Amino acid sequence: MKKLKYNRMAFDALEQLKKGAFLTTSSNGEVNTMTIAWGSIGFMWRKEVFTVMVRPSRHTYSLIENADNFTVSIPIYEDLSKQLKYCGTTSGKYENKIKNLGLILKQSQEVSTPIIGDCSLHYECKIIATQPLKPLTLVPEIEEKSYNKGDFHTLYYGEIVACYLTTEN
Repeated sequence: MKKLKYNRMAFDALEQLKKGAFLTTSSNGEVNTMTIAWGSIGFMWRKEVFTVMVRPSRHTYSLIENADNFTVSIPIYEDLSKQLKYCGTTSGKYENKIKNLGLILKQSQEVSTPIIGDCSLHYECKIIATQPLKPLTLVPEIEEKSYNKGDFHTLYYGEIVACYLTTEN
């Protein structure tokens, strides 16, 4: 394992994020992962932050709302496109996606939520703020294209408490 400064792999992480990454959270003994393709890595409130977005209609929402942390596992060197597609189209409310795909959960270093061990790049985050998006707060173009059904995301700002590679190419 190679510990990294939070922004060391940010370009590669954000490029892969466009194709998908795994957002994992846990609450009351249940672990769930979902595919995310939107998010940001930055510096806010004097902290290194990974911001993720979850819609209230997603099963992950009920878990992350009751959690104080999450992990983002990014397949930088691996082709996990089939797994990402499955995790983006199947609800953890009805199926154990992790088990069905044979994904490997590994203990994280700083938070209670595990990482997806099949990926090489990992961010461990403690939730420091949440912000529900609301109608009429976005420019009309974004609201029309992304929220025409009214299912507005909630943003979760996670302080990055660990960032590391588990494998290198």
